[in-house]
Amino acid sequence: MSAPAALASPAPLLLLDRINTFYGPIQVHFDLSLQVPEGEIVCLLGGNASGKSTTMKIILGLIQPKSGAVSFAGETLTGLKTPKIIRRGIGSVPEARRLFGAMTVRENLLMGAYLRSDRAGVTQDLERTLELFPRVRQRLEQRAGTLSGGEQQMVAMARALMGRPKLICMDEPTMGLSPLYVDRVLELIRTVNKEGVSVFMVEQNASLALDIAHEAYVLQTGRIVLSGPALTLKDDPRVRDAYLGGAEAS
Repeated sequence: MSAPAALASPAPLLLLDRINTFYGPIQVHFDLSLQVPEGEIVCLLGGNASGKSTTMKIILGLIQPKSGAVSFAGETLTGLKTPKIIRRGIGSVPEARRLFGAMTVRENLLMGAYLRSDRAGVTQDLERTLELFPRVRQRLEQRAGTLSGGEQQMVAMARALMGRPKLICMDEPTMGLSPLYVDRVLELIRTVNKEGVSVFMVEQNASLALDIAHEAYVLQTGRIVLSGPALTLKDDPRVRDAYLGGAEAS
């Protein structure tokens, strides 16, 4: 007996459906499917060469899959260029931050709003973002290349928020950070999520990622081999042995 329509699960905000990706003759993804429900933090775990970073590039339109579909808020993203995807409401915090080192922090933040034409709204969002990131406010006129790794990560997150995204994709947000900044960045991810922004993250530190995520997927050689609530996966012996033991996934 089918469930009443009123009890049906809402459509996910982001959906990757049976993605197959190739680099030349080498297949990277094998019918990869995952989803990010609206309002949630979803993490993707996997070892080196598992296809994690390629998954992020597929979402952002940097690479096109050979088959399968990507949809966001009920509309297809497959075949769209990156600027159009960003306009749809997806922000990016790339691996290694990739700030414009010679530009000031303020200029980097405004680059996050370069596709917007509502200048008054941009000014309001800048102030609201700086309230979330007081450390960034202190560095506004400083060149981004002179900041510490943790400060640069905060600027990269703040820059993504300046585009008013519904979803932020984060690639290894704690990589290379001191323990103090790791905790701070994870706290900020929670705060951003509570503000109504969904988060999809690839993270090298499986234990920390599973602590803050709602749902998680485990990717091995291009295939999703485990998925479910993050806390459930954290207790799964297969995840514990592979990622929470001697070495974290990277």
